[in-house]
Amino acid sequence: MEIDKKQLTYANAGVSFEAESEAISRLKPLVQTTYRPEVLSDVGSFGGLFALKSYQEPVLVSSTDSVGTKLKVAFKVGRHDTVGFDIVAHCGNDIVVQGAEPLFFLDYIGISKVEPAVVEGIVAGLAAGCREIGCALIGGEIAELSDIYTLGEYDLVGTIVGAVEKADVITGEKIAPGDQLIGLGSAGLHTNGFSLVRRILFDRCGYDVDTYIPDLSATVGEALLVSHKSYVRSILELRKVCEIKGIAHITGGGLPANVLRILPDGCVAEIRKRTWELPAIFPFLQAKGDVEETEMYRVFNMGVGMVVVLAPDAVDAALASLNAAGESTFLIGEVVAGEKGVQGVGS
Repeated sequence: MEIDKKQLTYANAGVSFEAESEAISRLKPLVQTTYRPEVLSDVGSFGGLFALKSYQEPVLVSSTDSVGTKLKVAFKVGRHDTVGFDIVAHCGNDIVVQGAEPLFFLDYIGISKVEPAVVEGIVAGLAAGCREIGCALIGGEIAELSDIYTLGEYDLVGTIVGAVEKADVITGEKIAPGDQLIGLGSAGLHTNGFSLVRRILFDRCGYDVDTYIPDLSATVGEALLVSHKSYVRSILELRKVCEIKGIAHITGGGLPANVLRILPDGCVAEIRKRTWELPAIFPFLQAKGDVEETEMYRVFNMGVGMVVVLAPDAVDAALASLNAAGESTFLIGEVVAGEKGVQGVGS
């Protein structure tokens, strides 16, 4: 057996310093558009520096998540900015439900081969998402791992850190029978359920991302890459208007699993179906995949991206605030006494 004795380099092994350097030069000005006055570092530092200000008794709130298999659709379409926005919106929503103002964001891009234009697209989406919620993108990692990721693919993970005064943390512990549930309309699938979505549309129906679907007034790719809606600014404004007893971000597990997470013992959330507008993508998927309604409510947000729990006398002011912020709002149910649980959906 002949042994390859040519001189080896890191590039021969699958890692290109030149491609990474070009990618960083492209993303630096995008990242800088997200900086807040508290940011003390710049792109290239070993760690991101952020000076916490204006809090008396701050509680830091953090969350980490990934875009999941929605990335597979981005690969097929060849568009990468939307998934960058998705991960920031998802993480921002996860901490604002506890009352936190987003402060800074960190990303991880694990990729088979660094393509500067692809990385630039991802970071453009990350930066847009951070600007949307007033959050600084202060650090990240680009890992070129050709032995782990398939050529042309990558993984995208994000971590967000926010802060809230200790006295203002939203826990759900004050929720009581008689409280009302306000649903905030979603933009569609957001970032959950894509393993089932891809099985229905690509495997069962044989569609491609360029297939135009009249029922959706869009191609498959366009319909699936609609960005995860951010509710951060709307919720932070709502906090100035009334007391919020609890908020649930409707992600994997749908309404049943996520509303349950914020309920105290002795409270049942009774949700009334058909009290909100159902985006066309959901009945389309249900019909094409022959999916039971119970399963639909367990997998998808079904048109409700956030549920806010309020006392009855706060509802009018809350609706006015949310509507002024551009949200689609629906009174979708109420809290009643009983064994802790969620009724009306997914059962």
